[in-house]
Formats: sequence, structure tokens, C-alpha cells
Amino acid sequence: MLTISPNRRFLQHADGRPFFYLGDTAWELLHRCDREEADLYLRDRAAKGFTVIQTVALTEADGLHTPNPYGDCPLIDDDPRRTNEAYWQHVDWIVRRANELGLHVGFLPTWGEWHFSWHGHREIFNAENAWIYGEWVGRRYRDADVIWILGGDRAVRSEEHLLVIRAMAEGLHAGDGGRHLRTYHPQGGTSSSQFVHAEPWVDFHMLQSGHRRDRDNYAMIERDYSLIPRRPCMDAEPGYEDHPIQFNPERGWLDEHDVRKSCYWSLFAGAHGYTYGCHDIWQMWQPGRESIGNARTPWREALGFPGASQLIHARRLLESRPFFTRIPDQQIVGWFAGEGADHVRSTRCTEGRYAFVYIPSGQRVTLNLGALKGESLRATWFNPRDGSATPAGDVPRAERVVFQPPFGRGGRDWILVLDAIAESFSSPGELR
Repeated sequence: MLTISPNRRFLQHADGRPFFYLGDTAWELLHRCDREEADLYLRDRAAKGFTVIQTVALTEADGLHTPNPYGDCPLIDDDPRRTNEAYWQHVDWIVRRANELGLHVGFLPTWGEWHFSWHGHREIFNAENAWIYGEWVGRRYRDADVIWILGGDRAVRSEEHLLVIRAMAEGLHAGDGGRHLRTYHPQGGTSSSQFVHAEPWVDFHMLQSGHRRDRDNYAMIERDYSLIPRRPCMDAEPGYEDHPIQFNPERGWLDEHDVRKSCYWSLFAGAHGYTYGCHDIWQMWQPGRESIGNARTPWREALGFPGASQLIHARRLLESRPFFTRIPDQQIVGWFAGEGADHVRSTRCTEGRYAFVYIPSGQRVTLNLGALKGESLRATWFNPRDGSATPAGDVPRAERVVFQPPFGRGGRDWILVLDAIAESFSSPGELR
């Protein structure tokens, strides 16, 4: 079971161990994959160090009427009070298999289309049946390792709509006895804090920074981080790898460097975790299947994209230092933060025992190290592409110290790790 950390900034296991939310996006997993395919996908993601799989029971891709690979649809007569047991036994199998592999399921009971339609579908939920459906789903997965995600790419459009969301959240809580965390996945360019921050059921915030290059998701995280009451926050849908930039192939395609930037920008701005996505994998695209939004790579092939393999290095880096004391601190960078693709982001331990600085373009930076601990600091260059660490010597704890990453520009991003010498930390990325 997962809980919120005492400082209200992170997630943790019930026994107090840190839980790093490293999510992957598989919206159509429960709907489009048979068990062999689901097992292939889940084993791959577990091996790459992911900890959460975000997926949906009632999906947007005609998830009510197009059957799963076994010929089953989730509901009878589109009635949330009448579920089709055969469909849900397949969902059971995938959730159970994910848990066996050490993965939590970020479980959306429904996509937003079925309570706030953008595509002309009949909205099947109201406050009454949303509670009934939520209670049924919550009770069914009470003992599974799941995180409930409400919303599904939608804003809250009215008080009536909020009542539907609230009822489903309360139904989930009634069904699982309050065992699992609850959050909300909003539409692009927004955060759950804009719609449900006043709701007491929300355990942590999700934002969707969206599918454009160099989106300043760090500014969105900063906003959520500053809110009262305090809640953990994260970017749960940044730009997907192999996604056309702003949905337009003529602008190009997002790649692994875009993934790394959105990851480290958000984490160092104060996010507790990060969700990766691949445009081909979320929809499980393959030849013969409709390509949504210009998907172009068969999903099995896309499993090998570099961005997904590189994110374990972010997880290992953060887990190699005291976890719950990490705070954002742009005063380290000061006037040299820059904008756009060159934006530099910094984070440190509250006690000054370590700091991380993400440098996205290989540029020289001048840093203020005054908030750190000790007369001198041990500097290391951490490579976010392969997780290697290169010692850079000891530097004075001064207000103006210049650093040049090992390589120049051209997408050669690096993380500068600064450790208080007295701490005797392991090499960055190595578990303590």
C-alpha cells in the first residue's frame, strides 16, 4: 500500500520506504492487448525500471463497443451498473500480472470521454451510477497494487460534472476501504489543481504539460508545489516519444532528448515522480489498426526506443541520495537559468548535503553553491543517457563557481552532482 510522505511532497510505501513513481503510459493495454501481448509489454517495462503503468478500463478508442481480443466489451448496454464479467476477468489477469512483476497500476476506471464527450459519444455517467461503478471497481481491486486516477484527459466543465467525478472518487474509496491513493488526470496544458484542489479526496496532483517541444513544465510544477494545502505533484503526460510536435508531423517528432528534458525539469522543480509516454505504445498501434494522431511505429518495435530505457537513470540518481529531503532551489542557478531548450534546473537537499543541476544543452554555467554544506564539494558529471558518472574533482563552496560539461552543445545534456565531502555518498546512481 502507498501513502503520502509526512512532509506531503512524496509517495512512500506503508513502511516508510520511498516510492518513486516512474510511470509508463499504456492507455489501451486493457482493451487492445491479449494476455501474451500484455505479458510481453509488462515484462519489458518492469525490466526497464518502471514502477507504475497508467491504463484505462473504459477506453477512448471506442472502448465501450469495440471488443477486446477475446470478443468482450466492458459493460452491458453501456450501463455502468451492469459489467461484463468476461471482460473484467481479462482486466484482472493484467492487473495481477503487473503486480507480480512489481508494477503498480495507475488505474483509470474510465476515460473522460464517457462523462465529458469531445467526440459526440453519449455520456453514460451521472453522479448516481458513477458512485455505483466506482464502488464496484474499488471493491474488485481492493487488494491489488493500484493507484486510482480520475478524469482521463478532461477539464471539469461544470458543477454537475464535478459531482460525477466526486461520486466516482467516493465510490472507489467505499469499495477499497480507503486503501489506495486517488488523483486526477486533466486535459493538455492544465493541472488537476485547477479543477479539484479543493476536493479532500485528492491525494496528489497530476498535470499534463502536453505534446510540444520544450514545454516549460517546470513552471507548472512550481505552481502546484506552492499550493496550500500541500500535495505531491507530477507531470503525468509530458510530450510522448515519437509523437508529432504539437500533433503536426511537419514540425518534426519528439525524441529521447525531449523526454529527458521534461523528466529532469519537472523532477528538479519539485515533482515526486514522472510519467513517460510513447505515442505508438499508448494506443498499442500496429499495421492494420487505425493510427491515432499519426502513430508510425509498431508498438513492439517502439518498446526499444531509447527514451524509455534512459529513465531508469533518473530513478537511480534520486534513489542514490536522501530521498525525502529533496527540494527545488533555483537560487543555485540564479540569473543563469536561461529559457526554452537551454533552461537549467537545480534541486538540493534541505540540509545542503547534495545538489543536482540539469544542464540540457551542454552549456557553461555559473552556480551559487552557498546553500550547500562544507568548505568544499565533490563534483561529478552524471550522464542521463547511460547512467555513467565521471568525477570532476573537488570545488570550493562559493557564490560563483563555473562549470563546463564534458561535451559541448547539440543535445548533450548532463547533470552536475555536488556532494558534501563529509557525507561519503556512493557514486551518483548507485544505491546507498
